[in-house]
Amino acid sequence: MGSAVLLAGGAQAQQSLLPPDIVPETQSAPVAPAPRVQAPVVPTPPVIAPRPLPKLSGEQAALLAQLLGKDINEQGLRFSGKAPPAPADNDALVRAALDHAKAVRAGRLNTADFQADWALRPQPYDPYPSFMQAVQADRLGQWFAELPPPWAGYEGLRKGLTAYRRIAAAGGWKTIPAGPDMGLGAKGARVAALRQRLAVEDSTVSTAGDTYDEGLRAAVQRAQRRYGLNPTGIVSTGTMAALNVPVATRVRQIMANMERWRWLPSELPKDRIQVNIAAAVMTVFEGDQPVMSMKAVTGKPGGGETPMLSSSIHSVVLNPPWNVPAGIAKRELFPKGMGYLKANGFRVIGEGDSARLQQASGDTSALGRFKFDFDNPFAVYLHDTPAKGGFSRFDRLASHGCIRLEKPNALAKRLLRDVPEWTPEAIDEQVTTTTKTVRARLNTPVAVYLLYWTAFASGNGQINFRDDPYGWDAKLADKIENRSAVQVASR
Repeated sequence: MGSAVLLAGGAQAQQSLLPPDIVPETQSAPVAPAPRVQAPVVPTPPVIAPRPLPKLSGEQAALLAQLLGKDINEQGLRFSGKAPPAPADNDALVRAALDHAKAVRAGRLNTADFQADWALRPQPYDPYPSFMQAVQADRLGQWFAELPPPWAGYEGLRKGLTAYRRIAAAGGWKTIPAGPDMGLGAKGARVAALRQRLAVEDSTVSTAGDTYDEGLRAAVQRAQRRYGLNPTGIVSTGTMAALNVPVATRVRQIMANMERWRWLPSELPKDRIQVNIAAAVMTVFEGDQPVMSMKAVTGKPGGGETPMLSSSIHSVVLNPPWNVPAGIAKRELFPKGMGYLKANGFRVIGEGDSARLQQASGDTSALGRFKFDFDNPFAVYLHDTPAKGGFSRFDRLASHGCIRLEKPNALAKRLLRDVPEWTPEAIDEQVTTTTKTVRARLNTPVAVYLLYWTAFASGNGQINFRDDPYGWDAKLADKIENRSAVQVASR
């Protein structure tokens, strides 16, 4: 329930300067000679010699130019299907290759391009040493192939990008005309258009006929699952909206998600928790394999966005009180009056403008019975909730930035299973027979990643899409394209 507070920097407390001594007019103040101020000695920065660039053979230069022209589009670094020509000059070609390598491995963005709530940062990467070795060993092709992030998720998106670029080059898909919901038994031109549209992404769909039969219903359900929609088999407003998203938008969406993969380390902890913010799903990995998954409620757009970040869960708070963020208290709770606050277990701490709210622990607490703490500058965390009805929705972006969990009891028991005093029975007793707040520390902190995946490949290679509720895909795709254009222009 914590507010997605943006990182504003360190403490800004300043000490006031004392006023100078005042000399009475009846006395003469001695005039001291002005001290000699010696200019500080500014050390001369060390001269860093430029690193020598290798001289490529004719075959190496031709291969490098070919790989650059092909790879810049395949890796989603440009939206336009036409890559810029590779430099003809040896040094410019080498610099272009080094720049490309850094973009593919560690992302195209500069530090200034990141929003505050995009708190994941790629690891530093210097392509120069490995490039020099590749030139000397004449293995530039292998060097290029090893640049992308070593994740199946990234490779799935790369293949998907090629497929959707191909769809775009063939003319994309036509918009399905507006009209009433379509379901079993429907007939006509709109049903025929639906068949044509589905067949572009699903080769098993027959384009013949204009009747909504069982086969078409199954195809609609497959599409609804790919788009994260309720698989009713009925084409209503939400399904129509997803199907009518232009293919160019899908290409840019894949580009944005490929860039986010580049922000992750080359090796993730084998035991970790991942939250897909856009899909509102939490998954536990052990030994690099998913062992538990549950629905979540993540931050709502327009001020409650859940930030992207990585941290480590260090403790589980049983029966947590809710220290209400000042903004939420002022906007949403204080206006409801003291009667409401008292009835819902809130107490006012302090007076006047500095007054704040705390809700007592227990069944009615907005944090429920469990809170999972990890250090971060946004004051967000995972937690329980008494409002279980929110998990039945397919659109679950409704919090103030924190992540509500469908089955927090099961997660707590899994994380604390190697802490002797916190057996499953002890946990149940603590949260069912008392409201006393207790912090249970994990013996080994568990990595947690809050990620924003709106496009990802399934096991069969098909690309799944989710809405872009925060509008981050379009912003990120623009930044990638703009930064790529700047890099090309500077060569």
